[in-house]
Amino acid sequence: MLPDHAPTDHLSKGEVFEVLRNQRRRFVLQYLKQDDRPVELGDLAQQVAAWEYETTLDGVTPEQRKRVYTTLQQTHLPKMDESGILLFDSDAGVIEATDRTRDISVYLEIVPGHEFAWRELYLSLGAISCALVAALWGGVYPFTIVPTLGWTALLALVFTATAAVHIYHERTMRLGYGNHPPELSYRDET
Repeated sequence: MLPDHAPTDHLSKGEVFEVLRNQRRRFVLQYLKQDDRPVELGDLAQQVAAWEYETTLDGVTPEQRKRVYTTLQQTHLPKMDESGILLFDSDAGVIEATDRTRDISVYLEIVPGHEFAWRELYLSLGAISCALVAALWGGVYPFTIVPTLGWTALLALVFTATAAVHIYHERTMRLGYGNHPPELSYRDET
């Protein structure tokens, strides 16, 4: 039985970033967020080792698994348990997500290194739209060949498609989305 001591108040940004500055801890959260159920330390260590060494579950050596298992058990999981980000029953070797596990997602929306300059894209689209409106208003050829409704429909389509791609991109960069942490360089299934 997991201890019931997770605090209900929220962590400060400093506490969240202190806990999450380590890649193994982020991998733990990825694993917990994939399946909302208690997990065994052995299974968690196997998957974290596979991600860390960029191999399959079967490709993890006993030494790699033991190295990850030991540091998770002795260092990372107790620290995360202490902060209430997860519940860790060290006697049973069981880890469970808490409400705080889900709450910290806001700090991990986009993983650095995979960012795209969406602000600049939207600014560029806005500038192009303004230039097009000015050209249509001034009757500049060849923009007057296409009816205003056609240009309006095109702009609406471009902004809608861009927003859809933006949403998809952000979702795939979230911790807990997909089968691998987004900070990994590979996307193969394990």
